[in-house]
Amino acid sequence: MGRLSHGLWALVACVLLTWLWLRLPHPLLLPAVGLAIPAIWFALRWPFLMVLGFVTFSFFRLHEVFPPLYPLKVPLLLSLAAIGALAWHIVLSGRIKPYWSPVLSWLSAFFIIASIGVLFANNRGEAMAAWTGSYSKIYLMTLATAWLVRTPADFALAVRTFVVAGSMVALVALYNKANGIGLVEETRVTIGRELGSVLGDPNDLALVLLFPAGFSVSLLLNPGSWVGRALGGIGFILTAAAIIATQSRGGLLGICAVGGVFAWQRVQSKTLLIMLGTVAMMVLFVAAGISERASGGAAESGVDASAMGRLYAWQAAWGMALDHPFIGVGLNNFYYNYYFYSPHWDGLNHAVHSTWFGVLAETGFVGLVLFVGMVSVAIRSAWRCQLEGMPPAVATAMQGVIASMMGFVISGSFLTQGFTWPIYLELALALAVIRYAQHASDDMSHPASSATSAQSIRK
Repeated sequence: MGRLSHGLWALVACVLLTWLWLRLPHPLLLPAVGLAIPAIWFALRWPFLMVLGFVTFSFFRLHEVFPPLYPLKVPLLLSLAAIGALAWHIVLSGRIKPYWSPVLSWLSAFFIIASIGVLFANNRGEAMAAWTGSYSKIYLMTLATAWLVRTPADFALAVRTFVVAGSMVALVALYNKANGIGLVEETRVTIGRELGSVLGDPNDLALVLLFPAGFSVSLLLNPGSWVGRALGGIGFILTAAAIIATQSRGGLLGICAVGGVFAWQRVQSKTLLIMLGTVAMMVLFVAAGISERASGGAAESGVDASAMGRLYAWQAAWGMALDHPFIGVGLNNFYYNYYFYSPHWDGLNHAVHSTWFGVLAETGFVGLVLFVGMVSVAIRSAWRCQLEGMPPAVATAMQGVIASMMGFVISGSFLTQGFTWPIYLELALALAVIRYAQHASDDMSHPASSATSAQSIRK
């Protein structure tokens, strides 16, 4: 039967090649097909690597951090491979078994509200572009990541990949800072600003770097090889230094939150911890040179211009939600509606500078409730997850996810990241760890079925 199946596939391939040659008799066709066949085989054989590669490139914007990669369209190719492999193994091979959870219900409900809002957005073109170009892929890859990360080896590879990618981004940021490349307000570092990259905003760059910072600390503090500990230590130093170079106040608060999660679990005296945390925050703000910022620095008395700009933006977001309470103004539409709702107009539209107010404005009160519920349920489930007896790679991934999510919650109050990768990738990894822990708990409760459960996790 196996030989017959292989023969049928070979026959189909020959027919397709003949048809292509008749329609497009180009001398480069055969080399292209020769490369495509092993590429397709690789994608179907290792779908997790395709999803991990796409998520890493899309989240860290590696093709914008390293401009020579930009023309190669790597994220597009990886997305096609990832979605194709996922569909193949769910529908045809049955190798991947989708599952559902309360967090995915919250996520899907929020995705539906955001998608409905696209149809009624004031600037429908911008909303549709944001949905098709980014947000729909984020939703699909969140499901794919949650379903595909299943073994300790998967968790270990994902954690190390994120730390290495974050370190690479941090190194480029520090290089730009040292050489005065792409600085905002003459002191704040960015990456790829000339390409229109998301990392061209120092606040967004800081939040992207917070994600690998959490995993770096987890690698450093949890049991593992000296290579993993060294990677974690180096990764945290680089990402923390790059966040400091962004001079993002939200990013600095996020660093404190990431460190605070691990310290809370390890320091018995909470009073001492709070005192040390306060001192550490003050040291970070001094080291970052916040007082030297052109906006929000010591040169501005009273409530600085940066803070006032946020207050005006938040008032505008509230006004948008009052006018559109059920579905908001639509994805990526806050900027284009700012003029009509801001109590102060300085001649320019502005970003909302808050994940929560951004979600409120663009999806309404219903969307905000669903988004907050999604994040809250995910954090609660992850925090209550029992990791005793779990493989070190699984425990490291979970603690890194919790730290990164807490960093998002704190820093996200000052940064606009409701419809970008960080929180969704954290949700996916948290769900994968919770799923693994549930299987392990069931195995311990029912020893007779442990072999069967372990086999189902590995498949």
